[in-house]
Amino acid sequence: MRFVIVFLLLSFVATVQTAFSQKKTAYVSGKVVDENENTLSKVSVYILGRQTGIITSDSGSFRIKVPAEKAFALQFSFTGYKIEQRNFLLNENEQEYLVIRMERGSQELKTVVVTDQRQRRETGLVVINPKNAINIPSPTGGIESLIKVFVGSNNELTSQYSVRGGNYDENLIYVNDFEVFRPYLVRSGQQEGLSFINPELARNVNFYNGGFQARYGDKMSSVLDIQYKRPRQFGGSAYIGVLEQGFHIEGATKDNKFSYLIGVRNRSNRNLLSSQETQGNYVPSSADLQALFTYQLTARSSIELLGNISQTKFTLIPSFSQLTSSVFSPYFSANLGLDIFFEGREQDRYRTNMIGLSFLQNPRKNIRLKWMLSRFQNDERESIDITGAYLFGAREFDKSKPDFGLINNPLGAGLYQTFARNMLNIEVWNLSHKGSLDKGIHFFQWGQTAERQLIDDKLNEWEYQDSAGYNLPYAPDMLQLNKVLKSKSEIEITRLSGYIQDNIIFHDSSSFTLQAGLRYNYNTLNNQFLLSPRAGFSWKPRGWKQDIIFRGAVGAYHQPPFYRELRRYDGTINRDLKAQQSWQVAGGLDYNFQSGFRAFRLTTEAYYKKMTNVVPYDVDNVRLRYFGENKAKAYAVGIEFRLFGDLVKDAESWISLGFMRTREDIENDFYFNYKNAAGETITAKTEDQVIMDSVRQDIGWLRRPTDRLITFGMFLQDYLATNKNFKVYLNFLYGSNLPYNIPNSVRYRNSLVIDPYIRIDIGFSALLLDSEKSNRRSHNPFRNFENIWATLEVFNLIDRDNTISYLLIKDFSNTTFAMPNRLTPRLLNLKLVARF
Repeated sequence: MRFVIVFLLLSFVATVQTAFSQKKTAYVSGKVVDENENTLSKVSVYILGRQTGIITSDSGSFRIKVPAEKAFALQFSFTGYKIEQRNFLLNENEQEYLVIRMERGSQELKTVVVTDQRQRRETGLVVINPKNAINIPSPTGGIESLIKVFVGSNNELTSQYSVRGGNYDENLIYVNDFEVFRPYLVRSGQQEGLSFINPELARNVNFYNGGFQARYGDKMSSVLDIQYKRPRQFGGSAYIGVLEQGFHIEGATKDNKFSYLIGVRNRSNRNLLSSQETQGNYVPSSADLQALFTYQLTARSSIELLGNISQTKFTLIPSFSQLTSSVFSPYFSANLGLDIFFEGREQDRYRTNMIGLSFLQNPRKNIRLKWMLSRFQNDERESIDITGAYLFGAREFDKSKPDFGLINNPLGAGLYQTFARNMLNIEVWNLSHKGSLDKGIHFFQWGQTAERQLIDDKLNEWEYQDSAGYNLPYAPDMLQLNKVLKSKSEIEITRLSGYIQDNIIFHDSSSFTLQAGLRYNYNTLNNQFLLSPRAGFSWKPRGWKQDIIFRGAVGAYHQPPFYRELRRYDGTINRDLKAQQSWQVAGGLDYNFQSGFRAFRLTTEAYYKKMTNVVPYDVDNVRLRYFGENKAKAYAVGIEFRLFGDLVKDAESWISLGFMRTREDIENDFYFNYKNAAGETITAKTEDQVIMDSVRQDIGWLRRPTDRLITFGMFLQDYLATNKNFKVYLNFLYGSNLPYNIPNSVRYRNSLVIDPYIRIDIGFSALLLDSEKSNRRSHNPFRNFENIWATLEVFNLIDRDNTISYLLIKDFSNTTFAMPNRLTPRLLNLKLVARF
């Protein structure tokens, strides 16, 4: 599979190099006139999909070289006139002459967007166009699906992501400078609802996958910085699909003093989950309401109010599950099956409320101050009581046999029961101040935050296992549960944090920039005071013909513990837990170049993270279970390559390739090998063995749960050569294998392997209604719509059975087998998007 990825990358680059280098050509010439037969000069003439072309002469004439023996379209555009298009299919060296008559219309010039150099100069920064979030074919959709193209994924059902060897809890998310949080009790992607971020409301999306500045918070992996729109005129959008529906409106008063931005969404994954291996009645639902109100008090001050109400419910009444796996070894080969018959149900509820008020003022042109007050509340409930009776053994796959699909050679049978009554309430109050001062070559930034965190939880979980009539772990004179977790805690934490930072531009040509800052953090939980110096630079060599910028960053990134890190496996809280600490260094380059008719951007970045006071954890689906102790050290090292460009005009595409290794060394992590009286080495003591000697084996460095050697992502956009109104979107993700932990096993920690994750999603869009309103009658119900698009999406095009976790089953001889839990198969989705 590694060779497949390399081949795809080389094929993509080769396509870019040769896509428009035509060997066979023809010519189209003619003149352009208006309705009165007057010639039009300086009319733009270009091949559809290309960014360059020609303009007509003073006499309105033109002559353009075009590809031969393939369909193409010529477009003619001029200010104040409707765009004209002509389709062609010409032979080699053929010459075509035509007269184009252009009609006056309401066609407006597209807004010219001047991109600043910040995204090229800041280490780790990826600027994402939020408009692509509605286009990318993905079951979850949204901004996070775009991020996964850059950082990889192993689960299409979740909006969470892992960055450079970190876990889900190591990512920061800001919306209009307010930090937002996710539910914490979620066990699987099935239970997840909508992401906090509504892409229809987003204006700017900045994603840092490392090396971020001191002005951002205290996490070790990434920052997602979202800025919502501030509308100037009325508008909105509505979309409806099989999985999700949404509506948003925006507008402002005539004097632009007051603006509003409101979005509503509803999502149900029922159709997506109905094809899961566990059959039953799935009733998932998620809805949210978000609003941003802005009022301009004076010319130099304004206030903003951001609010969010979200609720997710998940109900499952399972009935039957049928898992299958294959075992190949020199001693044993079989197609193994596991049939489980369920009773009971699961009911979960997650509610999130957030409100934030900010006051912005500009006392002077070069000073900007912002004061913020916010309250975030997360209320979560879990209720699970499910019993499963299972039969495990070899499954018959010969269709000619009468027992096809059935287990014909039982290896194990048993029963298990999972019970949970969990409650969690998190309340976070935040008071912050941010400011900036522009002093020419110096741009100072500072900030101060006081935060109060209130956590109240009650956990009651247990699991009973029975194998062949004996409960596990086996005790002849008593009934023992396989797992018990009972805990009740109330935690109150006050956190103080702040930063100061200077951004310096050297030389008038801005060839060298430096960002240097210092961040501090203190919390009352463990009374730990942390300092985090961070610095970054960029340098563009003078006199080089190539447009290359070198950039790098170094700094300390420490992460004080929050709810999940504090809790040990047995449910107890470690109030003395210290912050996980890391020193990180990253460096790379940003290269703009031209290939044929297209402009491309290539970035590469290498990084190294050294981590101490690490809290080890295990991953099961999307649930993180921490050890609750600072008992490990770790590192992550890797390199990433990204290529951005428009394969066709106005259709941005990109590919991302990363290589990474992350390892951890857990303190006092060892086991014993024993020798019996016969001198044979055995791995465990038994009653019928006489132990003569033992040898201690220290584990040392192990793969971390997020250790993935290769990640590859590709997002392509294209449209027909003769019609821009028919588009195709391709989302391709590949990730090499991941380790999976066997619970309560030191010897075999992270020894299981989850197969590579491969997924291809594709979408086809057609324009049903264009933006030309002059052709619509006054009584037309669609007269005020800008456009309407219809989209057909095919999820998991290759219908690959990706694995997310394993279910461990013992047979009659106490041998443990790992049965894979699969993700979603191929699925169709229809979507209709309208903008007005």
